[in-house]
Amino acid sequence: MAISELQLPANVTAHDFNAAAQLAEGLAKDVAGRLNAAIAANGQATLVVSGGRSPVAFFQALIQQPLDWSKVLVTLADERWVPVEHADSNAGLLKRHLLTGNAAKARFLGLYRAAASLEAAALEAEQALAELAGIDVLVLGMGDDGHTASLFPGSPNLSEGLDPQSTRRCLPMLAPSVPHQRLSMTRALLARAAFTALSVQGPGKLATLRAALAGDDLSEMPIRAFLQDPLDIYWCP
Repeated sequence: MAISELQLPANVTAHDFNAAAQLAEGLAKDVAGRLNAAIAANGQATLVVSGGRSPVAFFQALIQQPLDWSKVLVTLADERWVPVEHADSNAGLLKRHLLTGNAAKARFLGLYRAAASLEAAALEAEQALAELAGIDVLVLGMGDDGHTASLFPGSPNLSEGLDPQSTRRCLPMLAPSVPHQRLSMTRALLARAAFTALSVQGPGKLATLRAALAGDDLSEMPIRAFLQDPLDIYWCP
């Protein structure tokens, strides 16, 4: 089964690759091209990425692209509420695999805050994100349950997290997996991205996409919200 077999909405474009290395390279070239265009137009660019293990090959390919990293602001679509030194920290992942070499010149805006509670940490991250003038490139991933960023089915704040009219930029979210406590950008903020890419691999993620396309309940599969807007899906088997 290939992504070409899915009945994608008119606003969704599929990019089909034969292998993970080719996907990482293709996505990196497209992202770098858009960041360079934003720098040429505005003197700066903002890149929002997702954590987890899946994007590491993309990060490593992106570092090799010609890009003035000193003019790039990098931040995360979501974060685990753990210190940067923790093995599960998305910020720590970026410091190891993206913000190295020339890319170390980029400015990084992290979401984690060492606050008294998850709710307080989200409010502090909310204030920090006020400086985001816009998002030039957003790179999302997707879980087998149809979550993206840390917008998980069943999380208490999911309805506000998916509300396109919400005034919040960041919310406390709960994941079904450890570590449970998360911070996530809201759909209202993520939807401001000039270009949104969804990077997925394997038949399992294709089956998840098929299920997402077959229904319209956003709370059941939050990725459905992002399939309603312009989206470029990068997939390999």
